[in-house]
Amino acid sequence: MSDLWFHPSLVLLAGGLLLPLVPAAAKKAWLLAIPLLTFASIVLLPQGTHGVVSFLQFTLVFGRVDALSNVFAYIMGLMAVIGSLYGLHVKRDVEHMAAWTYVAGSIGAIYAGDLLTLFLFWELMAFSSVFLIWFRGREESLGAGFRYLLVHVAGGVSLLAGIILHYHATNGDLTFGLFDVEHPTLAAWLIVIGFVLNAAVPPLHAWLPDAYGEATFNGSVFLCAFTTKTAVYALIRGFAGLDILVVLGVIMALYGVVYAVLENDSRRLLAYHIISQVGYMVAGVGLGTTLAINGACAHAFAHILYKGLLFMGCGSVLHMTGKSKFTDLGGLYQKMPWTFLFTLIGGLSISAFPLFSGFVSKSMIVQAGFEDHKLWVGFLLLLASAGTFLHTGLKVPYFIWFGKNHCSKETWERAAEPPWNMMTAMAVTSFLCIFIGCYTPYLYRMLPYPVEFEPYTAYHVSETLQILLFTGLGFFLLIKKLEPEAKISLDLDWPYRMGGRAFLWLARKPVQALDNAVGEIHRAGGLIPLMRSANLVNVFDNRVIDGVVDGFAGSFRTLGSRLRGAQRGPLQQNLALALGAAALLIVALVFLN
Repeated sequence: MSDLWFHPSLVLLAGGLLLPLVPAAAKKAWLLAIPLLTFASIVLLPQGTHGVVSFLQFTLVFGRVDALSNVFAYIMGLMAVIGSLYGLHVKRDVEHMAAWTYVAGSIGAIYAGDLLTLFLFWELMAFSSVFLIWFRGREESLGAGFRYLLVHVAGGVSLLAGIILHYHATNGDLTFGLFDVEHPTLAAWLIVIGFVLNAAVPPLHAWLPDAYGEATFNGSVFLCAFTTKTAVYALIRGFAGLDILVVLGVIMALYGVVYAVLENDSRRLLAYHIISQVGYMVAGVGLGTTLAINGACAHAFAHILYKGLLFMGCGSVLHMTGKSKFTDLGGLYQKMPWTFLFTLIGGLSISAFPLFSGFVSKSMIVQAGFEDHKLWVGFLLLLASAGTFLHTGLKVPYFIWFGKNHCSKETWERAAEPPWNMMTAMAVTSFLCIFIGCYTPYLYRMLPYPVEFEPYTAYHVSETLQILLFTGLGFFLLIKKLEPEAKISLDLDWPYRMGGRAFLWLARKPVQALDNAVGEIHRAGGLIPLMRSANLVNVFDNRVIDGVVDGFAGSFRTLGSRLRGAQRGPLQQNLALALGAAALLIVALVFLN
């Protein structure tokens, strides 16, 4: 029980609650100290089971610490430090509180040893992260936040339903461990649906670009790191080796690439590419081999860093210019050269360029596909990798910092390097992206299984460089075709966007009209006759019943008056004589006897 109080999530939650009370002079120090203390508590937390609590008839395990949870918690804690540093100058306390609560939910879910604890932290993530979208303050952000919440509540309902069915099927066993992936039950499928929704697996994915593109400049840095990767952890923990995940993962990898190529908004492009990159991890979970699981963990670790770096770069552009669409930008290299360099490092990392982090992690999953004799998986993931370089490694830096200048005069004048804390956060993350790519033992030592994989072979390096260089050649040959356009690409959020409008129309028009018609029928056929009947009854009551009663009452009053008058007249005298005669008779009888 005592270990519970050292749970890393509690550090963030307590730090967030106390933040408004911290003096302004110490605020920035507090904003750095709390995430650093959280990260330190993660690193120092010993392996084993901690924070076991009995609640009602349930046994809740808040701290299952092993190799798998450690690698995810480590990168989550590290990203909390980087994200807090990046948004250090944000004055709104509630935004920091929401971000820390969100991170606390993610870390809590990772350390959860039972399904009920997992669900509690899972929902904490959803309900705290939505504020990072709403705090941007735009009408579009408000709608995106509500849609985000609606979808995640639906996923939470599916997860909870699966947990309840699993609880009854196992006679109360809520341990969060590996399910039977060979013969999954209905409960298992419902839990999978809850997990894959947070992982943004198509067709349950459209909430991600919708929401992340509308978040605040620093909120999107947190959002891109935690929800989907927590879902990947949950899939590894519960459903490693589930075959359908291989197919879904490959679909994700390709689907995200296609929509990223079409996208005009830089942050929505990056959001779509989260879907693609998480697809590699989901495919690795489905393969289920030790190399594939190591690859999924390594890629989640690397992805949080390079995707966070990319969102920091594009977020810096948004923060300084107010713009995020390619058709409103261009030529910013003269104004923001360091931001360009950091964003380029993120693009090279995500594109799996040699000496960068993505080259190490992505290669493990591709190799796992080939080793498992699923050649189609390996080749399709390589194809998706080429698409990644096309849009994130080339399109993003080119059309923001080079290319045709579409900036308005106001945008151009506002453009400049962001504050020092944002630059420092990007510099630290850039270093880590290169460090992981060059010194693989740093990452390998944290993975759940011993690693026997060497990415830097002559064949693999030459193969990767050929793919990337030919992709780059294609980009510059087709650059006119790839120029962004101010248009919207329809996605699978269209049905529930239109469905929401259809529901409102249905409620306002046919349903309301039917309600009005029924009300009119009730009024004309029931209420009006009833009121008329009530009026007739009232008239009958007033004129007939009351008249009869009043008549009888008057008659009795007249009779009474007459009796009282008779008592004072002859009747009274006769009664006196009769009483006197009776008295004399009684006396006579007494004496005679």
